[in-house]
Amino acid sequence: MIVPTGVGASIGGFAGDALPVARALSTVVDCLITHPNVLNAAMLYWPMPNVLYVEGYALDRFAEGLWALQPVHQNKVGLVLDGGIEEELRIHHLQVADATRASLGLPVLEYIVTDTPLEVEKWVDSKTGQSTGRIKHPGALLRAVQTLINRSQVNAVAVVGRFPDDDVEDVDDYRQGVGIDLLAGVEAVISHLVVKEFQIPCAHAPAMLPLLLTEDLCPKSAAEEIGYTFLPCVLTGLSKAPQYLVKDSQSLEKGCLLASDVDSVVLPINACAGDGALAFARSKINKPLIITVEENETVLDDTPDKLGIETVKVANYWEAIGVIAAHKAGINPHSLRRNRIGNIKRTFAIPANGFAVSSATQMT
Repeated sequence: MIVPTGVGASIGGFAGDALPVARALSTVVDCLITHPNVLNAAMLYWPMPNVLYVEGYALDRFAEGLWALQPVHQNKVGLVLDGGIEEELRIHHLQVADATRASLGLPVLEYIVTDTPLEVEKWVDSKTGQSTGRIKHPGALLRAVQTLINRSQVNAVAVVGRFPDDDVEDVDDYRQGVGIDLLAGVEAVISHLVVKEFQIPCAHAPAMLPLLLTEDLCPKSAAEEIGYTFLPCVLTGLSKAPQYLVKDSQSLEKGCLLASDVDSVVLPINACAGDGALAFARSKINKPLIITVEENETVLDDTPDKLGIETVKVANYWEAIGVIAAHKAGINPHSLRRNRIGNIKRTFAIPANGFAVSSATQMT
């Protein structure tokens, strides 16, 4: 299940509002592979034993057949705090880490503060309309992660970057359940950087001062208003996130999941041009069923028709779940619709250059 980050998805573009879809899907599949944008809901989360929490860059490499996913019993999680976080805000995040250790039993081992403030910058791409950004000091982040790996032997990392505090006007649309998540794009940039460098699970939680209280708040955005941090869901997800292995004979021996194991992929209707989506759509071996959801629109315009991708188009996630249930049962999903199954075609063998070539015609 893929819902790209920072593209204003009608479902999954806010504070964990695609999580109900993931919960429902998890009950009809053997294993659901998805990413933090779908599962993270700030202070809220929902444990699902058959769901794999895979960072976006890693999900793309997995889809391309370059990486394999190794399910784990437990990870050793380290925490990186931006050196630009004020003391009071830093204490709030450390208390969250301690709370998850004491109340949830999560294996959060140690934390480190970056030697230089990361200086997070965010903006909206004028061409695509999606949010993006950068950190001015990526080296400081990579040094901090390397230290945790070397000294604490962690194999998963949560990063908390100090984000600029928004004016109320800048986030008003988002709080009303429209527009795009201005933070999400650069959050993805941060986690991509770590995963690309170290090939371990990583997810990001922004540190910001709380916004002024408002009574006029969309439920889709409400999860980010109920606490001081967005960290609990990140630590929970990383605690059992699969490890990333380069696909080779050893990864096959370790019982890892491969892209060829994926039976179906669910995407928003106009967000089909991501690396992972294209890799699945163009795979030559065990090509999965691609399902696109019309109700879940984004600011993008990357439709299956424009990209030449064959998909099963459904109106909403209700229908998507039904299609997946039929597919899992070995039933042609079209057979559940009225007048969608035509007469069987006859194939004729036509000799050509000494070989038999098939030609199909409709039986009448």
